[in-house]
Amino acid sequence: MKVLIAEDDATSRRVLEVLLQKSGYEVEVTHDGAEALSRLRMPGAPDIAILDWMMPEMDGVEICRQLRAHEPTVPRYLILLTAKGKTEEVVEGLTSGADDYVTKPFERKELLARLKVGERIITLQKDIIAAREELRILATQDSLTATWNRRVILDHVGQELTRAQRKRSSLSLAMVDLDHFKRINDHYGHLGGDEVLREVSRRLSASLRPYDAVGRFGGEEFLVVMAECGEAEARSVGERLRTCVSETPIQWETHAIEVTISVGVATAGDTSGLTVENLIRLADDALYRAKSAGRNRVEYLGME
Repeated sequence: MKVLIAEDDATSRRVLEVLLQKSGYEVEVTHDGAEALSRLRMPGAPDIAILDWMMPEMDGVEICRQLRAHEPTVPRYLILLTAKGKTEEVVEGLTSGADDYVTKPFERKELLARLKVGERIITLQKDIIAAREELRILATQDSLTATWNRRVILDHVGQELTRAQRKRSSLSLAMVDLDHFKRINDHYGHLGGDEVLREVSRRLSASLRPYDAVGRFGGEEFLVVMAECGEAEARSVGERLRTCVSETPIQWETHAIEVTISVGVATAGDTSGLTVENLIRLADDALYRAKSAGRNRVEYLGME
């Protein structure tokens, strides 16, 4: 683990550097408080810092205050190194945002023990952040296709509709359904069907603008949300989605699986008074037309 040392005294700085390096730490050295604060704010900064209380430019207490005012994703573990030992001084250091303090002259074993405490806390914080991110993904993404799940994509439609109403701009949806998906499952089994769904979702995502969104609406259906997208562009996107799926077979094990999709595109040019349910129903009706007209095609409905 990386440790930053902020110490203006050259002898103390060198003693700390050698001690930490011999103990297996990767060490970065700074000579004053301003330099230390700048380094600790950079991406990839050390997770632990040993800060001398008294330094030129900025003291260790002020570094703690400023870092705590703008915490990085993983908070730094800050140890104050000080000759001050009065209760009120210790309280000042800890309330400024320091996690621990060591008095000068320090005992080497004590300092290393306190560093180990910092390591454990930093590791625990990272584990908690990773677990929280995993839960966020589980709560928002479809587990099979890694697109947004139904709840999130519907929330997104609502957000984009509100924005379109505020800006008086267009909003388009594309309802995408895999043609004869039951046949694929029956012929290749559910593992083959799962791979088809994953690959279709990848192709759909790759064919969209960066600010568009796609989510699994249910079963073999996907919902695509296209903000500030009028009729002509929405029709073009729908055709691009259809082509990106059908032009190349999906490879699974030794099989080349031919897959097509039907796409229903709907655009609301005047979104005032429109609800999410109305717009989705419009896209669903367009999809039904595409299915009824022979599949592997795009049908469009607009609402002016």
